[in-house]
Amino acid sequence: MNVMVAGGAGYIGSHAVKQLVEAGHRVVAVDNLYRGHRQAVDSRAEFRRLNLAETNALADLLREYSVDCVMHFAALAYVGESVADPLAYYYNNTAGTISLLKAMHATGVNQLVFSSTCATYGEPEEIPIVETTRQEPISPYGWSKWCVERVLKDYAAANRDFSYVSLRYFNVAGAAADGSLGEDHAPETHLIPVVLLAALPRREKITVFGTDYPTPDGTCIRDYIHVEDLCTAHIAAMDALRPGDARFYNLGIGKGYSVSEVIESAKRVTGREILVEYGERRSGDPAVLFASVEKIQSELGWSARYTEIDEIVATAWNWFEKYPDGYIK
Repeated sequence: MNVMVAGGAGYIGSHAVKQLVEAGHRVVAVDNLYRGHRQAVDSRAEFRRLNLAETNALADLLREYSVDCVMHFAALAYVGESVADPLAYYYNNTAGTISLLKAMHATGVNQLVFSSTCATYGEPEEIPIVETTRQEPISPYGWSKWCVERVLKDYAAANRDFSYVSLRYFNVAGAAADGSLGEDHAPETHLIPVVLLAALPRREKITVFGTDYPTPDGTCIRDYIHVEDLCTAHIAAMDALRPGDARFYNLGIGKGYSVSEVIESAKRVTGREILVEYGERRSGDPAVLFASVEKIQSELGWSARYTEIDEIVATAWNWFEKYPDGYIK
């Protein structure tokens, strides 16, 4: 299959490109390199530097490569930044996806795998979260993705040949098992890389926000999914798409780990001390968040391979030990 990966130089997108080419697909990766890394794109894939807003250029590329399916990871994804600059998030995430859909419509490309987010659920009243849980985002980032899901529903209703799947997940972690790809963000806000950067040490310390939550150790519990498992789910969803499909799946490991458990895991895996500072709760941080994955397990037969936190952290540490300063700039 000929696949375009939007955001193919990003953390998740680059892992997806690698898995797709290894599965025998012909891949063209598209990224504007605002936060992606050209070095992360598998050499067996083609690469084009484009913005999602470049509708005509995207259409030309879809024609050139006779693309069958688009896998869409391209997005701004910092919650705090979205609060400070919501227009950037609606322009890039929502309007950018509309531009991509216009290019697909113009070229007759009718399959889309959309990398969405569990942030569309906001602060859910039920745990674990299921696909029918009420969606009420609490940040412009979450709303920008929710808007895309609404656009996909309406576009599919008007175009019966169009099929899509939207995949929702929380915290992505880990690195390629062979150590070839990893996580390199600026700024880095994800817990596992922040903890490992403190172990290197590339950071002086880490701050734990809140120790008085109603959880066994008082710190927040979150769902962590390994990046390779996440990408296998995207490919499984792509393989399952049929004309007219409109699918929604949660992704995760079906359980959560606390902030303290992640820190202790990092200490075990690295064998190093990590300086921890304790602060007050942050506004809008629910005590426990994790998703049910029963639907994708029953319908597609997908389940995560990495379910233990030490396994996830170990693959990330393998990357950070080799590349403590990230990809060569």
